[in-house]
Amino acid sequence: MWNKIIIAIVLSMSLSVSALFPNLSGFPAIPTMPVAPTMPKMGGFTPQVLQKFYNQFTDIKPDLRRENRLISEIEEAVMEGDVEYLPLSNNRKVFSIFMQSEAEIPKGGVIVLHSRGYHANWDTVIKPLRIGLTDKGWHTLSVQMPVLRKTAKYYDYVPIFPYSHERIEAAIDFYKARGIDNIILIAHGCGVHMTMSYFDKYGDDKINAYVGIGSGATDYKQKVVKRFPLDAMSKPVLDVYGERDFSGVKRMARLRKALMDKAQNKQNSQQIIPKSDHYYRAEGTTDALIKVIDDWLSNLK
Repeated sequence: MWNKIIIAIVLSMSLSVSALFPNLSGFPAIPTMPVAPTMPKMGGFTPQVLQKFYNQFTDIKPDLRRENRLISEIEEAVMEGDVEYLPLSNNRKVFSIFMQSEAEIPKGGVIVLHSRGYHANWDTVIKPLRIGLTDKGWHTLSVQMPVLRKTAKYYDYVPIFPYSHERIEAAIDFYKARGIDNIILIAHGCGVHMTMSYFDKYGDDKINAYVGIGSGATDYKQKVVKRFPLDAMSKPVLDVYGERDFSGVKRMARLRKALMDKAQNKQNSQQIIPKSDHYYRAEGTTDALIKVIDDWLSNLK
């Protein structure tokens, strides 16, 4: 008898709940975060293993011989700006080029990071940026990033991302030592991957804003190893890419925008440079890139 009474009470309560909430499917769905795509095997290599190396030092090291050759080829050719060797740990130094703005009141200090396998005075994107932004009132510091052999691909570079972290820190310290507190980090191509690795590990507390150019560039059939931490960034982010950029960069644009929106920073922006490819080779596209970056930075509050 008591069992029948208990069952009747339970059924009665269930009906009451159904009356209050007649259609649970009408409730808004809990948003899900985009995840990094599955990485298919490449021959006998499983790219997933790279996630274990992300932000961790391994036996794989940058090619310092090639880096030194690059530096020796460009150091004497630096006409705009001054060569600076930024101090690293264990009495090491990293090559960089500093260009001081002649503006009466400089806007701040920009750190420029080049793409994979290139150098701090690369004629495409990097040199125009560091000179053009100086003309707009910014100090610029272009820093040499770690390199590998000339034929190395994106997957080869993932294990050396941690070597970029102290170079980014050294550039920030360079400006701090000069009393420059408005510090902007700008990266192109694989330089973006290195900054994302840095932010993933250390956050973005030491900078004031970030600009990613051509974000998400990889190689044929190579997927981004780890989702960009754009949703966790507290500082303003500008995501800019070319109308004719690499297909992977354009394909990832919606994902990057979704992550930026998740951060809920109203100053975040995503912009496209018309007629530009990944390297901004079309006439006028470099000037357009510089203008977009300067306009966005100058309007930050």
